[in-house]
Amino acid sequence: MDCNALYERWTGMQLEDEDLTKELASIKGKEDEINDRFYRDLDFGTAGLRGVIGAGTNRMNIYTIRRATQGLANYLNSQTQNAKVAISYDSRIKSDWFAKAAASVLAANGIQVHIYPELMPVPCLSFATRELKCDAGIMVTASHNPAKYNGYKVYGSDGCQLTETGANAVLEQINTLDLFTGVKTMDFQEGLDQGKIHWIGSDVVDKFIAAVESQQINPGICGKAGLKLVYTPLNGAGNKPVRRVLKEIGAADVTVVPEQENPDGNFPTCPFPNPEIKEALQKGIELSREIGADLLLATDPDCDRVGIAVKDGADYTLLTGNHVGALLLDYICKSRVERGTMPKDPFAVKTIVSTKLADAIGKSYGVEVKNVLTGFKYIGEQIAIVEEKNQIERFLFGFEESYGYLAGTHARDKDAVVGSMLIVEMASYYKEKGMSLVDALNGLYEKHGFYREGVGNFQFEGAAGMKIMAEMMEKMRANPPKEVAGRKVTTVKDYKLSQSVAADGSVSVIDLPKSNVLEYLLEDGCSAIVRPSGTEPKIKLYLSTVGKDVDDANARASEISDGMKKFMGV
Repeated sequence: MDCNALYERWTGMQLEDEDLTKELASIKGKEDEINDRFYRDLDFGTAGLRGVIGAGTNRMNIYTIRRATQGLANYLNSQTQNAKVAISYDSRIKSDWFAKAAASVLAANGIQVHIYPELMPVPCLSFATRELKCDAGIMVTASHNPAKYNGYKVYGSDGCQLTETGANAVLEQINTLDLFTGVKTMDFQEGLDQGKIHWIGSDVVDKFIAAVESQQINPGICGKAGLKLVYTPLNGAGNKPVRRVLKEIGAADVTVVPEQENPDGNFPTCPFPNPEIKEALQKGIELSREIGADLLLATDPDCDRVGIAVKDGADYTLLTGNHVGALLLDYICKSRVERGTMPKDPFAVKTIVSTKLADAIGKSYGVEVKNVLTGFKYIGEQIAIVEEKNQIERFLFGFEESYGYLAGTHARDKDAVVGSMLIVEMASYYKEKGMSLVDALNGLYEKHGFYREGVGNFQFEGAAGMKIMAEMMEKMRANPPKEVAGRKVTTVKDYKLSQSVAADGSVSVIDLPKSNVLEYLLEDGCSAIVRPSGTEPKIKLYLSTVGKDVDDANARASEISDGMKKFMGV
């Protein structure tokens, strides 16, 4: 069915959401607008669904949510009897409605549903999926995207986001379904009354909080250090759990950014609620300056990422996810050694695009640092491997450069609740020594080398953009560079082909799942990685450089960035 025929079908339906009816009327006769909404079905993959909220097959609405959930229900019912699914949602526009729509479809298909009665973070969903022994979990969120987006992430029984195999199996079911006529649903309240839908109780939340607090390395230190904090949940799901944990570990001096305290999917003071960007932290920085805070914490709307700004002299310095990941790894290792709690054969996990400083830190403590593909589910898989061997104590820490951290095994996705707790504890530890986190980071550079990482994002919107991205990746795959910015390329790693090719032509196998990622290792120890985003219409360029000092590392990063952009044609 072509776009106009789909548009006519939608306009001929009695839609339950009046916003969709109004939107469809507003684009009548506008071919580009119609095409953008109907030229494809919204992609379902390992990250589930994510897209602009609105009318059409290429939008997030209750119909695309229901269809995806029916596909999940069909898959679960084909695999097991008496299936159970946990559901959570964040503060985004229509998130609660989408969550209840998913619950209603599952209940109509004979699947028991456990849903939080209020917005809860991603790690709470991962925790509940495992704690309640569910076969799957659903989190309604678009993470850190702008307000016009929402999304729908699916988790397996292990609390990890679906693998490619699992996502493909669900997608196969989804593709058999008509958006309107292929879905079973029932009234949400009727599902509650019939015992098919259950509210998740406060006991589960209490167990989650206890699991987070069990990850303290130096209990009691936050009550002694007198750290002055500013916290912003960016109008998202972190407000209650993060503040509760900070209070219970003794971090009493916490001021919350008032404009960003309560849930609001419009994000009126931070159009891009992403703790990776300075604009999202601006209100928090202003308040920190006003009260003289030592540290600013900012969690994103679904509270799986946390960003920080640190008092550094007269102003505040933003630390990246790589900075904080390296600092936390060093702090955990150092404190474990000091307290005599370092386990036998310890390991940490990071993604291939995250800082190589972590590898150097791990080596200095005798800790293995495992590198996995981008996506926290791969970190979760490493935890599962040692869990099966009853060696769970070996896992120290996992992180990715995009501000995601996990200590403990209570969740199998990044957790900004435990991340916030450990950052505050770490800052308290260094404050007692008369140091800031900037001082601690500089100490790591002095010891291990001056590492610099950077990420470039190249946006490609709409149907034409997706095609351009695919063509770019294939062109680079077919024609690898011999040099970048005057530096010889010593190795090309193609994670889609699972092969690593050295400059002399020798080939070795990459023992990781296949992924559309290209990595170029350069002769001076620097590297570049290119991959399409799994959740947004853009290609990402990750740079890793190391130099004899900050200026040297920055100069190398600038040169390699220019060289890679020329090679990519952007």
